[in-house]
Amino acid sequence: MQTIPAECAFDGKAILAEGPVWDADLGKLWWVDIERHLINRWNPVTGKNESWSVGCQVGFAIPTTSGDVIAGTRKGIIRLDVESGAVTPVVDPEENISTTRFNDGKCDPRGRLFGGTISDTRAEESSLYMFDETLRPRRLVENVVNSNGLAWSMDEKTFYYIDTATRKIDAFDYDVESGAITNRRKAFDLPHDMGKPDGMTIDAEGMLWVAQWSGGGVSQWNPNSGELLAKVELPCSNVTSCCFGGPDLDRLYITCARQGLSPEQVAEQPLAGGLFVADVGVKGKAGVKFA
Repeated sequence: MQTIPAECAFDGKAILAEGPVWDADLGKLWWVDIERHLINRWNPVTGKNESWSVGCQVGFAIPTTSGDVIAGTRKGIIRLDVESGAVTPVVDPEENISTTRFNDGKCDPRGRLFGGTISDTRAEESSLYMFDETLRPRRLVENVVNSNGLAWSMDEKTFYYIDTATRKIDAFDYDVESGAITNRRKAFDLPHDMGKPDGMTIDAEGMLWVAQWSGGGVSQWNPNSGELLAKVELPCSNVTSCCFGGPDLDRLYITCARQGLSPEQVAEQPLAGGLFVADVGVKGKAGVKFA
């Protein structure tokens, strides 16, 4: 197994940094700090980080083709006008469940939004949804504890998905025309000594990169064989998600968290909550904007 170093690109000291999305049009990285209710946009050239507060926990934020941002929050799906800072509620498919919030989300190859929720009590009460261009929700997976990593294969025929509580990375057959997913099966497990599987991305060769909560890094896997290929090592325990970015889409941007660490652990991990970057020797894809 190859071991790859990572360096801190932005010492954001976030409580719970998550959801990195590379915006190729702007050359900037979107990310959220869930517990501080912030949507962030970081410029790797200038080092400047801009933030917008949305007033509640925010699990993901994705730029749209119309110039605003679509986000999943404690109060459902919202839109953020980055010019004015105005937040507009859109839809909350779980408005009758007080113990869930939106967690990870991403757009599929056609720009449809896939977003899932997490249970505060870690009960099987959450779901994964797909939202069409009108943001009408359709439940795809139910009885979920912690809807997390999402990725689509390069040939657009397979959808990969993580419910963290299962410790598995699952695969579905995926219909790019309709967004439908079928035939759920296990691709591979994340071993207990590697932490819990969190966010995820895929590279141009079809290998998956899985963030390891309490596992101190991001691991690369062959989803067809279940072989562990490489690990990006971070000086932080709770690694949350990753995406490819940079002008050539050959840099892996990684988020991590201070949440879950004792004061002593925070002192030992002063860069926890920062944005990290690693050169991993392979390219990926930019984030797909919501259509």
